Amino acid sequence: MNRTRIITKVSDMENPLIKTLKHVLERSAAAFPDRHALTFVNDIPLTYSELKKEVEDLSHVLHARGIVAGDRVAILGENMPNWGVAYFAVTTMGAVVVPILPEFHPNEIHHILRHSGCKALFVSEKLFDKLKDAECKECRTMVLLNNFHLIQPETTKEKVREFVESGRKKWSRMKETALRLARRTPKEVREEDLASIIYTSGTTGHSKGVMLTHRNIVANALATLETQEVTEKDRLLSLLPLSHAYECTLGLVIPVTQGACVYYLSKPPTPSVLLPALAEVKPTMILAVPLIIEKIVKQKIFPRFTRKALVRGLYRLTPIRKTLHQIAGKKLYATFGGQLRFFGIGGAPLSAEVELFLREARFPYAIGYGLTETSPLISGSAPAQTRYRSAGKPLSNAEVRVQNPDPKTGEGEIWTRGECVMKGYFNDPGRTAEALTGDGWFKTGDLGVLDRDGYLFIRGRLKNVILGPSGENIYPEEIENVLNASDLVLESLVYQDQGQIAARVHLNYEMLDREAEKHHWTETRIQEQIDSLLEKIRLSVNEKVSSFSRINRIIEQPEPFEKTPTQKIKRYLYA
Repeated sequence: MNRTRIITKVSDMENPLIKTLKHVLERSAAAFPDRHALTFVNDIPLTYSELKKEVEDLSHVLHARGIVAGDRVAILGENMPNWGVAYFAVTTMGAVVVPILPEFHPNEIHHILRHSGCKALFVSEKLFDKLKDAECKECRTMVLLNNFHLIQPETTKEKVREFVESGRKKWSRMKETALRLARRTPKEVREEDLASIIYTSGTTGHSKGVMLTHRNIVANALATLETQEVTEKDRLLSLLPLSHAYECTLGLVIPVTQGACVYYLSKPPTPSVLLPALAEVKPTMILAVPLIIEKIVKQKIFPRFTRKALVRGLYRLTPIRKTLHQIAGKKLYATFGGQLRFFGIGGAPLSAEVELFLREARFPYAIGYGLTETSPLISGSAPAQTRYRSAGKPLSNAEVRVQNPDPKTGEGEIWTRGECVMKGYFNDPGRTAEALTGDGWFKTGDLGVLDRDGYLFIRGRLKNVILGPSGENIYPEEIENVLNASDLVLESLVYQDQGQIAARVHLNYEMLDREAEKHHWTETRIQEQIDSLLEKIRLSVNEKVSSFSRINRIIEQPEPFEKTPTQKIKRYLYA
């Protein structure tokens, strides 16, 4: 007998004027024509009226190149204002955008272009080399994302650089043709039309093309706004790849819907680039993955509490710990520009000790949960409504079911149904049937529990569960949480090896280097210390977990684990 617990809500934010991405852009251009929309940090921003004009011009050019409603158009590029222009240009003309993650291997990129049958491609100068030797017979139009210059597949890297430096858009003749074509009545974009195919980079190593409609994306954006307000006065600093559903819906579509401004970095977000940008933009909102904030807290803040014996002793006292956290939190808040009111965290689990610090520091964080297949958000909260270790409450237009919950713990697989659930996997009816039930429920593959107040708690991935010696369910993520609580552990991976529980650990080598320098350790001595440290960590963890969850063997992972774009470890490479 199936036992389920369901939370169902009906959205009260029905807006008949906003049903498609075309409606989103048109409404914002009319409501906020002179507000800043998209820009690089320290650059001249596009206003909403200019954004709409750029989008329309680019749509006309694509039309002149033979792109029609339903055709697939890929975007391969790092974050920049033109990424958003291309995204809306494709979707507002009824074509289907195929965002490609910059981190993908060239072979995977080539596969996506072939599998999706793309007829056009936007590519940035930095990623142009990844197209070398790509065979995509249907892809007859290639556009340089940096300045929308039309290029040929055989164009050299040097020529591409010249096009970027010239800054010119090679549109003139084609635009005239496009404008003549535009006089024809365009196909109306409907909410049930396909808007995007996003190829996921999961922890299993198998890429799938998730089909999202206009309704999926727009409904998810509007429902998210019921949870967290965004206004035309907000400033977002974009740190995550736009080709991921998390940043695309929450970090692009939502701010455009509300007339807010999104700032992009022209270089990777290293401290030397990020800190001046934060000071310049003074963002009110940021979307992040756990690794970003965990690195800051574990490498820059926690060591201050453990370096000296006296402070370390006082830190163990709850009232003093909270005071120290609040002092450090004020400094962290100032580092982020001093005007932050929402720091969203998603894509992977946040470590318990870092979340405790953020809570006690009164830092405006919030945790959300979702998947590409759900456009992406399923649950979340505003900072004031967060609950420790929870992923918030389900969105108003999402039904959430815990399938076959354990009678003792209430844990089961999370299923969801609603407007945000994908149409299916592109050209993959087999995997679509596995993921979606006949009555519309999507099986997330995640284990979780709903509390009495409707808050969702994620326990881990169903496929990662280890069966204990007496049939117990062992969740690797929970053991990893205990491992990561150590100041000397940056990240870890727990798995089953020959019937026993093993762990790989990537240590905080900055802290170890300071100790080695302080005590003048030799290379041999350093390795002896690491071996001893790993054993101490193993014993310490085993004191804090159930007897059937104890680690038998712990291994040093010298290099950081290879991860997906949302910084989840690719388990299949190690376990």
